[in-house]
Parts: sequence; C-alpha cells; structure tokens
Amino acid sequence: MFHDEFWTPIVLSIKVAAISVTVVFFLGILLGRLFARKQFKGKILLETFLLLPIVLPPTVIGFLLIYIFGRNGPFGIIIEEVFAHPIIFTPTAAVIASTIVAFPLMYQTVKIGFQAVDRGIEEAARVDGAGEIKVFIYITFPLSIKSIFAGLILSFARALGEFGATFMFAGNIPGKTQTAPTAIYIAMESGNMNLAWFLVATMVFISFSFLLLTTITQK
Repeated sequence: MFHDEFWTPIVLSIKVAAISVTVVFFLGILLGRLFARKQFKGKILLETFLLLPIVLPPTVIGFLLIYIFGRNGPFGIIIEEVFAHPIIFTPTAAVIASTIVAFPLMYQTVKIGFQAVDRGIEEAARVDGAGEIKVFIYITFPLSIKSIFAGLILSFARALGEFGATFMFAGNIPGKTQTAPTAIYIAMESGNMNLAWFLVATMVFISFSFLLLTTITQK
C-alpha cells in the first residue's frame, strides 16, 4: 500500500542509529573511563558540557549544528572546501545529530559501570605486571559489560528516535534524510494517518523491545 514510504525511513533510521551508536560506543568508553578515574581542573565543567544534550531542547541542538556545520559555519566552510559539498541536509548530518543526542546516555552509563569496578582488583592486576591496556581489557571491561551493554541499547534507542535536531540539520528529504520520526510528522501533517500509525506502531515495538532487553540483561 505504501511500501517505500514505510520501509525507506525505517531502514534509514536503523542505519543512522547503528552508525551513531558505533561512534558513541568508542567515545563513551574512552571518555567514560577517563572521567571515572581521573581528577583534573575543569572536570566538572567539561563533564557538564558533555551531558548538556540530555537537557537541551532538540531545536537548540539543531540550531547550533546549523551554525557550526552550515555552509557559512566554521566547520561547514572547511568541509565544503574538502569534500566539494556541504554536510547539511545529508545522511551524515542525521548521523551527527543522532550521535550528539545519544552520546550522554552511553557516557553516563559506562562511567557509572567503570566506577563500580573494585579498584583493588585492578591494582592486583597491576602488581602482577599488567599494563593499563591489559587491566582495562581483561578486568575493567568484562566487569562493566552489563553497563556497557545497557549504554549501547539506550543510546541506540535514543538515536533511533531523534527528531528535532535531525529535522533541522538533516532536513526531510524522502529517500535521503527522512527518518522514521520525521516521516511520522509529515504523514500526520498531510493527513496520511494509516502510514503514521504503521510507523508509530513500528517505532513503539522497536523501542519497547530494546528497553525490555535492557531490563532483562540487568537482572
């Protein structure tokens, strides 16, 4: 009935969320580990900045992304000179927006997991001759795996449902940047309620499944 109108934004949303969660996985692990153990001047301010997307309205994030990465923005000018085309209104813009809003969930979850690891076990491994990388790979990471997995699921679900910043920064180009949340908005605005309901039901099912998986794995 509306095969492409339904599947195209769903598939794009999943692709964008998958790429975003890959980025936040590595950034979250790196910064989560750093902030869980290190103390340095300005740490509180920097950490507050990293968590800011949780409380900022998505439209504010979208506005800032347009200002920074738009055609006249500081990074936008450089990107256009290097790649010969702007980043705004592209799938990459959707990935950037989703990554920014999903990162705090991954970061905060894995940081709490790292802080919960018994430092005595890590110190014992260091006394036995293990370097920091080995301590992390064989001690810290395995003992924090539940928190890491929860962070991945939550950040994926958040990236999948991102609307405001994506709508402003990536736009709503069918088949190119139209994700499921923006497709729902457009379908409702145009009066195509059948499509809107199919998309809504699919997003609810996916989100519920991921949250249920998180709950089960934390038991």
